[in-house]
Amino acid sequence: MTDHTRPAPLVKLNGAANEGFKRSFSSWFWGSIIAATTVHFLAFAMWPTMSVPFASDDSDPPPLVDLVPDVKKPEPPEPIARPATPVATEGIDPDLPIPEVIFDETPPGILPEPPDNVGSSIPDPGAWIPYDVLPHIKNRDELRRALVREYPALLRDAGIGGTTRVWFYVDETGKVARTKVHGSSGHTSLDDAALRVAHLYEFAPALNRDRPVAVWVSLDITFRPR
Repeated sequence: MTDHTRPAPLVKLNGAANEGFKRSFSSWFWGSIIAATTVHFLAFAMWPTMSVPFASDDSDPPPLVDLVPDVKKPEPPEPIARPATPVATEGIDPDLPIPEVIFDETPPGILPEPPDNVGSSIPDPGAWIPYDVLPHIKNRDELRRALVREYPALLRDAGIGGTTRVWFYVDETGKVARTKVHGSSGHTSLDDAALRVAHLYEFAPALNRDRPVAVWVSLDITFRPR
């Protein structure tokens, strides 16, 4: 039968080593403590001495440093002035010499007589005129450009707009023969600009039984700021 137990000599060897370690532990431990203490003592003894001088009550205090820079606040800008209202001035030189008028050079006897009833063929606005087809505008693109061109700059820059209702007397050829303000926009300059644009309208004439007739029409002309 085979014996599987550990051999006896090996067990004895390990036991002897343990006993030897236990007997020498005390001497190793105290020797290490003494060596560490000696090394620390020599290190503190040989290290250079450093000291920090303390400020006494008689010494001047350290200067204060202003961490906030002295920045001067800029003055606010001047408000933008609104454009002044343009003043119409006479473009005539007061020193311009005016020749003396002599009636003998132009005798009044040879001048034609003034015509009677000028414009009497045009009825008053709103007068009833028979027609079947109203006139319609033909040049809308040109009128859009005219609205931009004739818009008073002062009112446009101020964002002021308005609508002027204008009477148009459209003759048999579609031409605008006469204009008149039917309803004011509240601004005279806008009304005047609307009348200037009104003269640029081109119409296809009104028809009465397929025959062109002259009629009054009332249309709005609006100036709208962008």
